[in-house]
Amino acid sequence: MAFQEINSKMVRATVAPGQRLFSQRGAMLAYQGDVSFTPSTTGGQGGVMSMIGRRVANEDTPLMTVEGSGTVFFGHGGHHVQVITLSGDTLYVEADRLLAFEGTLEQGTMFLGSQGGVMGMVRGQVSGQGLFTTTLRGHGAVAVMAHGGVFEVPVTPHRAVHVDPQAYVAHHGDVRNRLSTALGWRDMVGRGSGEAFQLELSGSGTVFVQASEEKL
Repeated sequence: MAFQEINSKMVRATVAPGQRLFSQRGAMLAYQGDVSFTPSTTGGQGGVMSMIGRRVANEDTPLMTVEGSGTVFFGHGGHHVQVITLSGDTLYVEADRLLAFEGTLEQGTMFLGSQGGVMGMVRGQVSGQGLFTTTLRGHGAVAVMAHGGVFEVPVTPHRAVHVDPQAYVAHHGDVRNRLSTALGWRDMVGRGSGEAFQLELSGSGTVFVQASEEKL
């Protein structure tokens, strides 16, 4: 695995010849060895269409391509960092929560409305989160950021998980998401917290939740 957690707010990544990492711009804290950092025009293996999709999704978080031979230390804003390892599955994660990921992963974009329908769109407008979620698929490691730490909640076929949309960090597995509300349309106006909205995840997998509703 390319990433090793040094403490709750920093990870160390090994960079080897012929391999590459991608990181959020400004995430590099220090490095050793012959390592280069260049702006990424595509990010991951998603190519130009992935880049276009992210721009349409207003997810233009700048990425840097990290290459060479050495060690890099990543962190950002003093946020908690969590490493997630993928073994051929897909991780869905908010773009601004991505710290760094291995170049072996294919990056894409998913429109939340495709799973959540109209309510998925409402989630983006009212909760302040994007309508689109970044996807990372394949074998490799991802470092994500969160406020106040991250805890994992299993999603099982007979027990759905309800999460405040602003506390949602990421999820993976065979999971569907749907936004639900216990309030009427008039009561929802101006409310973006969990009192009005709940992101329901059902199926089989894991959801990562941060210990704060504060946005990054």
